[in-house]
This record gives sequence, structure tokens and C-alpha cells, in this order.
Amino acid sequence: MEICRTPYSHLISLLVFFLFHSEAACTPSRRRLCKMQAFRIWDINQKTFYLRNNQLIAGYLQGPNTKLEEKIDMVPIDLHSVLLGLHGGKLFLSCVKSGNDIKLQLEEISITDLSRNKEQEKRFTFIRSEKGPTTSFESAACPGWFLCTALEADQPVGLTNTPEESIKITKFYFQEDQ
Repeated sequence: MEICRTPYSHLISLLVFFLFHSEAACTPSRRRLCKMQAFRIWDINQKTFYLRNNQLIAGYLQGPNTKLEEKIDMVPIDLHSVLLGLHGGKLFLSCVKSGNDIKLQLEEISITDLSRNKEQEKRFTFIRSEKGPTTSFESAACPGWFLCTALEADQPVGLTNTPEESIKITKFYFQEDQ
């Protein structure tokens, strides 16, 4: 069987490539920032994220308060590394070392600035690990520290280095926001 080559066959091949290869599927060898996607995220106890006094909080939102839910903007860097942001990528979660303390912060930063400074980018990068239907997010800058929520509602989202303890929740569900 012979393949028919038309003057437009290369253009068609290129178009098919772009249609079926999402920007979100970056390869680890090409460390480039990819397409941002918004996701709903909640912990295994069904607490969703919202902002209170410029701090990310996990709690139960009901009725008219459901409008307060923050969508998480996920920007894939490579196969398992992501940036996690809010408000259309204006604010990003970062891991900051302060003495012996490691804490989660929300910082205003431009994604394009991050791609130019790999050391700074590391503070904002999380390693995404899936286990069944849940996902955990480990800090790239602080290995062994995971994004977590408290068992109690309306507490700040933070980081823990003891993910197996039952007082912190490090497993999350998320789905693409429609």
C-alpha cells in the first residue's frame, strides 16, 4: 500500500501532532513551563480550599459560601513536577525555609520569571504523586515535606514532614474545573 503525499501532507501531519499532543504532556528532558489548567481540589475529608486574610484555608463550604472555593491553577513543568497557583496564576504556593522552620506561602510572581531562575523555581515546584484516586504534593525545594491540611476545618493549608501521622492530611482529590 502506497501512502499518497500531497503538498499539504506535512502541514496535516503537523496539525495532527498539535491536536493529539497536549502542551500539558511535557517531557522531563525539556524543562519548560506548559499550559496552565484550573482544578477543583479537596482533601480526603472533603475540605476545599478558600482564601481568608491572604492565607489559603481548608474547610467545609456550604450554601452561598461555595462561591469562596479557590480553584488551583496547575502548571506542569515535567512529567511529575507542577507549580500550584491561584487567581489565574497571579499567586503561587511556595515552600520557604526560615531557620529550622519550613512553611507554605502564597507569593505573587510571574511564571515567565520563574522559568528564567531555576533555583527560585524550585521553591514553587511540587512533585505530584498519585496513589489510586488520590494525589500528594511534595516540595521539590524541601524533600520530605508535603502539602497538607489539618483534621479540623477552617485551618491553614500547610506543609508536614510526617505525612503518615493521622493529624495531618496529605492526600487530595482533584478534577479539572469545567
